[in-house]
Amino acid sequence: MIDHVVLGVHDLGASRLFYERALTPLGIQVVMDAGEALGFGSEPGRPFFWLAVREPSHRVHVAFTASDRAAVDAFHAAALGAGGVDNGPPGLRPHYHANYYGAFVFDADGNNIEAVCHLPE
Repeated sequence: MIDHVVLGVHDLGASRLFYERALTPLGIQVVMDAGEALGFGSEPGRPFFWLAVREPSHRVHVAFTASDRAAVDAFHAAALGAGGVDNGPPGLRPHYHANYYGAFVFDADGNNIEAVCHLPE
């Protein structure tokens, strides 16, 4: 099991704003601020996704679980509103499996960020 993931970013302030807005519909927020790094999670004090000032990560794909399809839609809209670049609008991806409903957005460093729901409608 993975405990946490760290993405290197070129601008922590801008990345914070993007991820705060994009991840809020998924119930994920900043739960730890360590100055040069930010930890996001769904429980206070338990970050599982980190942003850190370091050589930016490139072409990393991170998928976050959404509770339902509406949360995937909200993630996509929020991420685009926060400056993300569309890499696949919300919709079914039956080539993964019949109920795979996902949306994809590139962040400022070119990472492919996804929200996915595996439940039937």
